[in-house]
Amino acid sequence: NLNCIKIIYKMDKLIWIILTLIAGCFLPLQGSMNSRLAKAGENPVYASMISFTVGVIALIFYIFLTSQNISWKGLKEAPAYSWLGGILGAFYVTVIVLAFPKIGPGLTFGLVVAGQLLTSMIMEHFQIMGTPHQPISIGRVAGMAMIVGGVVIMKKF
Repeated sequence: NLNCIKIIYKMDKLIWIILTLIAGCFLPLQGSMNSRLAKAGENPVYASMISFTVGVIALIFYIFLTSQNISWKGLKEAPAYSWLGGILGAFYVTVIVLAFPKIGPGLTFGLVVAGQLLTSMIMEHFQIMGTPHQPISIGRVAGMAMIVGGVVIMKKF
């Protein structure tokens, strides 16, 4: 029945919305944990590396527990730039480790969200890396300005 399919689709979408919100909630916690690790070890770069190492170990366990498969052929055919995501992740985690104790979690993640939205808006407008087309509009620019305005207000007050 078509109505059942629509309900399942909406439920599936709702689950991903909730999981994404939870993932966002974890970022300040991760920032705090990594910052404390950097302080304890007196080295933010090592703290970032330890964070990634623990993440790799967790992913290895998950892969084995869930019997994940991989397409080696697909990986060989992937664009060269797609292999650089780990570098961006390492940069992100290291910057968060360094910024968190200096500017605090609110401003740190306010700026992270502003940067994510700005880049997403540009990627969608120009369909960079296969993103669906969503043209830049007055509403989207106004929303972005409100985010940046919120970051400024958080910093000033």
